[in-house]
Amino acid sequence: MLDLTSISCGYGAFQAVHGLSLSLRPGTITGLLGANGAGKSSTLMCIAGHVQRQGGTIQLDGEDISAMGPTERVRKGIAISPEGRRLFKDLSVEDNLRVGGMVQPAQVFAQDRDRVLALFPRLGERLNSLAGNLSGGEQQMLAIGRALMTRPRLIMIDELSLGLMPKIIDLCYQALIQLRSDGMTVLLVEQNTERVLKIADDVCVLESGSTVWQGTAEAARNDPQLTAAYLGLH
Repeated sequence: MLDLTSISCGYGAFQAVHGLSLSLRPGTITGLLGANGAGKSSTLMCIAGHVQRQGGTIQLDGEDISAMGPTERVRKGIAISPEGRRLFKDLSVEDNLRVGGMVQPAQVFAQDRDRVLALFPRLGERLNSLAGNLSGGEQQMLAIGRALMTRPRLIMIDELSLGLMPKIIDLCYQALIQLRSDGMTVLLVEQNTERVLKIADDVCVLESGSTVWQGTAEAARNDPQLTAAYLGLH
């Protein structure tokens, strides 16, 4: 579905990612793993069009989208729930969802909102609350929900479980399983390596901006050298 070929990207003269190649299969969850500073967030932001691509190509369903801006990529079906959530904290939950849905016709807003609320019922109880007054878990649900309002085919989620209670993490992972069963493709950056390996179909491991391993999650789980050296598991 999505093919990155020899992607390099960064900020000004700084290159955060070097020659990364990655393919995502439709209707799967891919875990993008690695230590802090490995280039995971930069990769997601480059795919979304928010970080400067310095080389390589990005193809979506065989179409080269490398030169497209962020809004065009959203319209093509790529959405991101960024690290830190970046909600509009002075707007209500419903208005944050409305902002996410602005790329779609106004008449489908209620339908798309209700789909998000079915996935995260807690947000339905907080529709009129300011986003800044939500708990961390509720904010994460809202960030994912806002991305879903664009009607993506690919959703990228950066640091899903960071700072969240285990119960909330469970709810978010259940939502990802539901999205996959609905045919959506998910690219997930996550520090909780063990949890990712349980849910993901495929895995890509980065170190210092370069790929050091790619394959199925099953193969990653069964590779003791990989899990010990790069994933912190023994």
